[in-house]
Amino acid sequence: MPWLILALMGAVAFLYGLSIDSPLICLLTKPLPVLALLGWLHDAPGGEYRRWLALGLVFSLLGDILLAWPGDLFVFGLGAFLVAHLCYLKAYLGDCRRLAPAQLVVALLIGAALLGVLMSKGLGELLIPVSVYALAISCMLWRALARLGSDVPRRSAQLAAGGALVFAFSDSLIGIDRFVVKFAAAPYLIIIAYWIGQWGIAASAFSQKVARQEPGFA
Repeated sequence: MPWLILALMGAVAFLYGLSIDSPLICLLTKPLPVLALLGWLHDAPGGEYRRWLALGLVFSLLGDILLAWPGDLFVFGLGAFLVAHLCYLKAYLGDCRRLAPAQLVVALLIGAALLGVLMSKGLGELLIPVSVYALAISCMLWRALARLGSDVPRRSAQLAAGGALVFAFSDSLIGIDRFVVKFAAAPYLIIIAYWIGQWGIAASAFSQKVARQEPGFA
């Protein structure tokens, strides 16, 4: 309950900061929901899965601060979230290594569609970092979807897949708002989807059994 209260207080305060266009309030309150998730995650069953998710949340926390910091630290924030996605990817690979070609195609199509939309408006010097980030999102999403229907606990797989999809949606909105067309609701939709996605990913650890190691893709 204390973690839920912290998350709700931080979320409400951040949304208020957005509404009055206060960079200071946004900077001070944006990290609180993810910080609350980190504290909550400590109560989940231990193991490699939880540790990699926790590390992903730590880098997400860093990304939150960098993106909210006055000045354009977009590339550095992008780098922090890139590492976060790789941490989630590692967590998903830890308990499911089946190839899942159908899920791979879906993830690549989503990543390619997003990158295509962004490239249509020109990315300039950000082409390479954004392309690498899109690839990381696709890989993370592939492995999250690959856990569905495997011997991974069903609820864990569903929460992780749902969280990954919503997280990817939030990232897509960031790219569209920054590089394609700005719209007033973007900051609100981006952050709400981001929090929901992170919650789903963190919540998947509570239904997780002890991680199993498989010899390779099957």
